[in-house]
Amino acid sequence: MCEVWTMGEMLVEVMRARVGSELFEIDDFIGPFPSGAPAIFIDTVARLGHTAGIIGGVGRDDFGKVLMDRLVKDGVNTKFVCEDANSSTAVAFVTYFPDGSRKFLFHLDKTAAVLHKDIKMEEIDKPKFFHIMGCSLMINEKFRDSITETAFEFQRNGAKISFDPNVRPELLKDGAIDQVLGDILRKTSVLMPGLEELRMITGETSIEAGIEKIFHENEKMDLIALKKGSKGSTLYTRHGKLDCPVYEVKQVDPTGAGDCFDAALLCGIIENKSLAVCGAMASAAGALNVMELGPMEGHINRESLKELMDQ
Repeated sequence: MCEVWTMGEMLVEVMRARVGSELFEIDDFIGPFPSGAPAIFIDTVARLGHTAGIIGGVGRDDFGKVLMDRLVKDGVNTKFVCEDANSSTAVAFVTYFPDGSRKFLFHLDKTAAVLHKDIKMEEIDKPKFFHIMGCSLMINEKFRDSITETAFEFQRNGAKISFDPNVRPELLKDGAIDQVLGDILRKTSVLMPGLEELRMITGETSIEAGIEKIFHENEKMDLIALKKGSKGSTLYTRHGKLDCPVYEVKQVDPTGAGDCFDAALLCGIIENKSLAVCGAMASAAGALNVMELGPMEGHINRESLKELMDQ
């Protein structure tokens, strides 16, 4: 049915029009933009030519329409998205600061973002990857349990689990990091953390020690893609590592770059590309996404990816 699946929050993003404007100030906003880390990820997979499906929920309202219209247009399978008339679509308000940092204000819990239709595994034919975003596990315990149970069901049906810890301090309110992420981390085959996330989930200050600890504690782990922002990324296997540089582009909006990175990396793996090409694809997708305003607005497709990589 679909090669890649994800489950998690679907939301719209409303952002400050002016860099440096605090969320508590009276000022202009722009949006709504279709967003949510799982939605950004799966939409990128579809735009790169692979069959992709999402499990989640939206309200039967105008914000839900923004999301559903985009996903359907780009070819994402939304069969298991619940469109609920009694809940509103989730919203994230965001502001940017001159140093590149961001601040989020989320309205997620008790919205349609924590809903989904019942999944019928007999309708899921030969999945290759089930992708999880850590932020989805932080909304509430019930939704975390649903995602975890679904992921393990997909794994029993042949899918590998890919995992981006994607820690959002605004959401991580209850429970230690291992309590929230540990069950998934121990079943993951492809891990895509940032530097600080690597330190948080391993307790190690050294990168190499953290990488070694993850491989030692998880026999299923095949690949760790360490995202280092402007310094590129490093891909680690049990046999070595490969540094991948970034593409120099004009950054307009960094939101969603990591989600697009994840998507392109998995597409490369599915296509049996070399590790170097997988890393280049991931870096290029992230670069293309930051060039446009809005977390899902980057001009990403197979042609644009190839064009940037060829340069």
